[in-house]
Amino acid sequence: MIDAHYWQSIMASAWQALSWSWLLYTILWSGLTIAVYLLAVQVYRRSGFHSLAIPVVTAGATMVVVLVATGTAYNDYAQSVALLKWMLVPALVLLAVPMRQQLQRLRAVWLPLTMAVLAGSATAIASTLGIALLLGVDETTLISMLPKSATMPIAIQGAQALGGVGGIVALNVVATGVLGAMMVPWLLRQLRIEDEVVRAATSGLVAHAIGTAREMQQSPATGAFSALAMSLTALCTAVLLPLAVWLLRLWSH
Repeated sequence: MIDAHYWQSIMASAWQALSWSWLLYTILWSGLTIAVYLLAVQVYRRSGFHSLAIPVVTAGATMVVVLVATGTAYNDYAQSVALLKWMLVPALVLLAVPMRQQLQRLRAVWLPLTMAVLAGSATAIASTLGIALLLGVDETTLISMLPKSATMPIAIQGAQALGGVGGIVALNVVATGVLGAMMVPWLLRQLRIEDEVVRAATSGLVAHAIGTAREMQQSPATGAFSALAMSLTALCTAVLLPLAVWLLRLWSH
């Protein structure tokens, strides 16, 4: 008869194997993700910071190809890079460092910047609401689209609290960030606007964290303005989103 000690040893061996397997997967996929991103950053710099070479786009596309080629499920990959996702929180907090370094310049423009962000946030929500209603989008999807210009945590939590779907919110936030980071420099060039403060603030307003990362790669100073605009946009969105949903439901009924 097999005693309890035997089963305990089997369970201990299985747990050790699973632990080693998880550790190896974490090291493999996290290391590969970091390496691909660093390579994408080098390509971005050598391209002269070209809009089409934004690291989040090139690195993301590369990782999708790798996952498809190796037959790796996204859920397995997501679990393997959970540590990197957790590190995004302190990374966002560290944005306060360049903002502190540029405090004097930020104080000089805080009022016009705040007004611009308020107008931009309201326009983003109102335009999304209007276009979606014209296209006949259902209420759940519409609510999930409204906070697309805010950072991911604010957008997802705000939309889900009002009846939105987290997956749709995330898709819209990422798409807005990528397209915004790609189009802002080109659009400002067409308008012949060369002020770096305007460009940085617009990137933070339109493209949130992705635009801020782009500005930070070019200069900590412009990164500070972008980070401030991103933070103010998140705050404005958190305030305006419930109001927009209330007006939507009032109008629908």
